[in-house]
Amino acid sequence: MFDNIRKDFNAIFERDPAAISYLEVLLAYPGFHAVLCYRVSHWLWQKGVPVIPRFISHISRILTGIEIHPGSRIGTGFFIDHGMGVVIGETAIIGNNVTLFQGVTLGGTGKERGKRHPTLGNNIVVGVGAKVLGDIVIGDNVKIGANAVVLESVPPDSTVVGVPGRIVKQRGRRIPGSMLDHIHLPDPVAERIERLEREIEDLRDKMRESDES
Repeated sequence: MFDNIRKDFNAIFERDPAAISYLEVLLAYPGFHAVLCYRVSHWLWQKGVPVIPRFISHISRILTGIEIHPGSRIGTGFFIDHGMGVVIGETAIIGNNVTLFQGVTLGGTGKERGKRHPTLGNNIVVGVGAKVLGDIVIGDNVKIGANAVVLESVPPDSTVVGVPGRIVKQRGRRIPGSMLDHIHLPDPVAERIERLEREIEDLRDKMRESDES
């Protein structure tokens, strides 16, 4: 447990340029405080201690705004940047060197029992507000964009964006046809009106032809 805490602490200085002193991180980083509470509660959870692990998790959520179930399994070098609103479910599994930003949810999709939360591999970054839901597997070295909603498993070395989440890059190469044109966005109302106008014009042409005949 203590070795994991040390690696979590060091990960902050590796990934956050705002971290300038050990004392500041110890006193003013809620992400580290939440992970520290998780390490303790998870250790007690593994020992079969009742109530206390969930109580520690509850107090941690009140103090930090981050909810990590003590039953989840989290590897080393885990970093939550800012962190407000992060939720990690009971059966979630997280590998090594994973970074989560604020508002991330690793949740379930229903009331089913058993494994119902996602499994994240190593060296993953999950952007602000992203939701990864269900018993799916996110491969190593994956990047998930801000506010993406990921409902299906993602292969390693991929980049995922959008709602629902779609792979736009894999192994450094863009997926053809996957990029959204943010300048020329479709207008479904205008497109529907145009289709209706074309249909009306076709009907008028048919009526003219029938009148002439």
